[in-house]
Amino acid sequence: MGVSRSMKRAFKYRFRPTDAQAAELLRTFGCVRKVYNLALAARTEAWTTRQKKVGYRETSVMLTGWKKTDDLAYLAEVSSVPLQEALRHLQNAFARFWGKSSKYPRFKVKRKSRASAQYTRSAFRYADGRLTLAKMAAPLEIVWSRPLPVVRAQRALSRKEKGSANHAKARTRVARVHGWIADRRRDHLHKLTTRLVRENQTLVIEDLTVRNMVKNHKLARAITDAAWGELRRMLQYKTAWYGRELIIVDRWFPSSKLCSVCGAIADQMPLNVREWTCESCGTTHDRDENAAINLLAAGLAVAACGADVRPQREYSSHSGRSVAKQEGPPARVGIPSPRGRGPGQKNLGSVKAPPASRYT
Repeated sequence: MGVSRSMKRAFKYRFRPTDAQAAELLRTFGCVRKVYNLALAARTEAWTTRQKKVGYRETSVMLTGWKKTDDLAYLAEVSSVPLQEALRHLQNAFARFWGKSSKYPRFKVKRKSRASAQYTRSAFRYADGRLTLAKMAAPLEIVWSRPLPVVRAQRALSRKEKGSANHAKARTRVARVHGWIADRRRDHLHKLTTRLVRENQTLVIEDLTVRNMVKNHKLARAITDAAWGELRRMLQYKTAWYGRELIIVDRWFPSSKLCSVCGAIADQMPLNVREWTCESCGTTHDRDENAAINLLAAGLAVAACGADVRPQREYSSHSGRSVAKQEGPPARVGIPSPRGRGPGQKNLGSVKAPPASRYT
């Protein structure tokens, strides 16, 4: 019988605090950094002078005493939860150090360390899409870049008895949330594809085998969320609507492994390699930018010659015409600006699907 494991998911959201909220957050960040450094100094001094290990409980008692002093009385003006969490983070850092999995904890510096504070459930209130942190009178104005997870609705459904009226209501709520998420995703794809088609005369995309790519269980969910197949479908019918040209480059075209400067092809290019250096010319490439340049060059060849181009191999294009291998290095092509386009010159744009890891 297998052991079920629960996994926590983190979501990033942007918010626009007021001047008062921004000041409160900056004050909290400073207090968190101060408490972390004080606790680190106390634990270091105890070990170096008395060979004594000081843990989280001792530093928590120290924090109470620090708040009662005149010099550190300002620590009581912010929420105590982020300060306690800073002590827990320090405890975890020491645990990793004693376990020989990381170096000795370092002091936080204002200009170099990331300003952050962690609030647990007891230090914030979320209701009706509004988030209010402790010590703040008004909720934060959040920019919801993606919908909130549907875990709560799914859990409520699982607790209802099947066949009951409450179960039917819970199913309706879950379906409504999923429909809202699908509408958000579809709206984004429509806006993106419409902008691409309107701004370019010719679009070049890669013939990705999404069905096979989702077999990778580590990337399947992210690829599905990105909806690459729907993106291609929209581009196909919208280019027909607007009288544009859509060129689909063969899936075996080595867009990522091909150096866009000298034309050399790398032997291997696993998915975890996001930057690579060409062994022939020494040029360092961003994986996606290099692939987009190569796809655009292939699209230019199709637009000019009416046939697909694939280096180092002869193959058949979608139109059934076979072409020989490309002799010289591919041309480094940029996307012409509409303002600088001459008479009769076309806009060309390459569409490279972003890596699925960016959606996770």
